[in-house]
Amino acid sequence: MQKTRKNIRLKKYDYSQGGYYFVTICTQNREAILGNVVNGKMILNEFGKIVDEKINELKKYKNIDIDIYCVMPNHIHMIIILVGADPRVRPNVLGSTQGSTPTVGEYVKRLKTLTTRIYIENVKMNRWPPFDKRLWQRNYYEHIIRNETEYLKIKEYIQLNPIMWERDRNNPKNMPL
Repeated sequence: MQKTRKNIRLKKYDYSQGGYYFVTICTQNREAILGNVVNGKMILNEFGKIVDEKINELKKYKNIDIDIYCVMPNHIHMIIILVGADPRVRPNVLGSTQGSTPTVGEYVKRLKTLTTRIYIENVKMNRWPPFDKRLWQRNYYEHIIRNETEYLKIKEYIQLNPIMWERDRNNPKNMPL
């Protein structure tokens, strides 16, 4: 029997509308494939550097900014700022919009897809370790930041993440067996 996945998104919320979003993306099985934390500082490996570069490349899209982010050994935290959907865009017959503003989920999907392709190329060409089925977890965590107090707390959490790694629940040392 297949397990039903819980939807963590707000019902009827437009995730393409302007706002600040706290996003966490985890690697499949929390595998530490992005680097290591050494003395409270994140040291990116080759793949971690590629992920870092691709996060920065998201800024090329006109309606997104990455306020702050942190690549950790097995996850990424970031605050994504969307400037909002274009109200001039009209839905087509099927209900979707042509040329509409991408949602937070679509940006996350772009990042996961692009970095997975690059990783696969390096498995073939540079003998990186292969992965089983997925490189990234199927879903991601997202929180709509509603006020400045939340924003400041989340920003501080992201900034301190490498320093707090020893106590982080995503640290493989702290996960139940």
